[in-house]
Amino acid sequence: MSRAQLTRTGILRMALGGGGGGAADPLLPAEDGEGRRAPFLLRALRIAVVVCLYWFTSIAMVFLNKYLLDSPSLRLDAPIFVTFFQCALTAALCLGLSLGAACGPPCPGLPALRLDPKVSRSVLPLSAVFIGMVTSNNLCLKYVGVAFYNVGRSLTTVFNVLLSYLLLKQTTSLYALLACGVIIGGFWLGVDQEGAEGTLSWTGIFFGILASLCVSLNAIYTKKVLPVVDGSIWRLTFYNNVNACVLFFPLMMLLGEFRTLYHFDKLGNPSFWGMMTLGGVFGFAIGYVTGLQIKFTSPLTHNVSGTAKACAQTVLAVIYFEETKSFLWWTSNLMVLGGSFAYTWVKGLEMRKVQEDPNVKSSERNETGV
Repeated sequence: MSRAQLTRTGILRMALGGGGGGAADPLLPAEDGEGRRAPFLLRALRIAVVVCLYWFTSIAMVFLNKYLLDSPSLRLDAPIFVTFFQCALTAALCLGLSLGAACGPPCPGLPALRLDPKVSRSVLPLSAVFIGMVTSNNLCLKYVGVAFYNVGRSLTTVFNVLLSYLLLKQTTSLYALLACGVIIGGFWLGVDQEGAEGTLSWTGIFFGILASLCVSLNAIYTKKVLPVVDGSIWRLTFYNNVNACVLFFPLMMLLGEFRTLYHFDKLGNPSFWGMMTLGGVFGFAIGYVTGLQIKFTSPLTHNVSGTAKACAQTVLAVIYFEETKSFLWWTSNLMVLGGSFAYTWVKGLEMRKVQEDPNVKSSERNETGV
């Protein structure tokens, strides 16, 4: 995924309504008007629609961001501005939906939003990590191809394990560590094959590793900051993006992007702003459709779907950009995808075992969370 990707903790809170199951989504109700469970065929159709929506939104967002960040026809060298615009649009959409919900029927998933400076300051440490996450994601995508993008930022799982041990003192099972080893092996093989083909960008690799680290840190900080916004993922998204917009301004000045925009020949082109707006909408929508997929399947199924989506995205990128890849290059992708799937599967089995064992302490239950 690219920018505006809500963390696993935050998405799960949103998908489950912050606690015991959550209310049914108004767009895709799980039960009929009399409280009866929908027929199997209808439920299967809903799940298929949600999964397809997630795949389409996520893949389209990556390709669209690649165009905005590194298109030879666009020639816009202002990645921070692109990220700033998407954050600003996300904040505006959150506020607009909140105002719409206030004027219409009450919606428990969309609380009233107002900018509280005290809350904004409390969210600021997370916002700094959030900026690092979305910026490094986009910079990685700018310097590497879409086909290699999944491998370039594939170390998120490895950093999750490492930071869980260093910061939270949580241990990881041997099988999960072996899966992480497969991911690391696939990453280095992919880097080696990109170098052999002459398409390796060490700048892109650096930002890919940084993005993986920031995604892991973002998950940890999100869990700490959520109580400040009453556990509301919408409030957290709003404050995160508002803070990001403020902090991006000096960064754009420092990097000279205002001068770049001044000389940009398509700044008054409606089609350019249309693509920018569409990218921002996709960036905002990915959090919602990810929450829907978790809600109508499960966190484990969501991770499996994400792995399959990454595989499809890689194949589509190779076909679309008419690239030719070696057998070892494809092997590196399969190692990353296989390792990610194995880790997800192992953690899912561990979590199920903990939930079924009444003798396991609550602290041990937390250590096996997916």
